[in-house]
Amino acid sequence: MTLEETTKKVLILASEKHGAIGKKIKFKFPEGVIVLDDTQVSTIVNNEDSTDIDCVIRISLENFTKLMTREINAMGAYMTGKIKIDGDMSVAMKLSSLF
Repeated sequence: MTLEETTKKVLILASEKHGAIGKKIKFKFPEGVIVLDDTQVSTIVNNEDSTDIDCVIRISLENFTKLMTREINAMGAYMTGKIKIDGDMSVAMKLSSLF
């Protein structure tokens, strides 16, 4: 999946489960970023890099796609170094409610 396709998929998932995270998360890929702001009345998902974030998740786009399709699980990916987390770890743990 491209960054644009992945952004659309995240928007769909986030809209279906609005309020499940209640924080701001940045997914940082080599190809760019996806910012998910679940603090608003309607969840905002875009590709604008922001510094006002609760948690940054660094992952390859390929592994992120596998995470969304449940080919890999977040804990296993974290333990093997496929995901790196900066910021509030409890926010990252809420991602299972989204994917």
